Amino acid sequence: MKINTQTLKFSVVEHQTPLELPFFQSKVSAGFPSPAEDYEEQKLDLNKKLVKNQSSTFFVTVQGHSMIDAGINDGDMLIVDRALHPSNNTIAVCVIDNEFTVKRISKTKEGFFLMPENKAYKPIKVTEDNNFEVWGVVSYVIKNTIKI
Repeated sequence: MKINTQTLKFSVVEHQTPLELPFFQSKVSAGFPSPAEDYEEQKLDLNKKLVKNQSSTFFVTVQGHSMIDAGINDGDMLIVDRALHPSNNTIAVCVIDNEFTVKRISKTKEGFFLMPENKAYKPIKVTEDNNFEVWGVVSYVIKNTIKI
């Protein structure tokens, strides 16, 4: 079983220019095709929709496979908010012994753990001997499902 942490690539959030894209109110069928409906086009600013706390939010790209059962895959981008309070079962970006990792936080009677979401990886027990900090809580996962 693997214990290693994931490598993360950080990016800051730019808020100077709104990103207003077309947003159609009608739903798209993922089952049987439905007849075309009249639609109303609105503008959607992804910064306003996805970023609640601008000064404490950053983007990070995941590299690794320890969170695949949580739907977080290699190459996905996470939106991480440092203003959100981490709690039990929260997925967070953490620093343990000077290495960044994304894991599920788990507090049990056996102790405090960083839990992978892939059976090939072992939980990481956090002890007093570790240099540990929750860097921020994952608020959204942006998936790149189309490989170009």
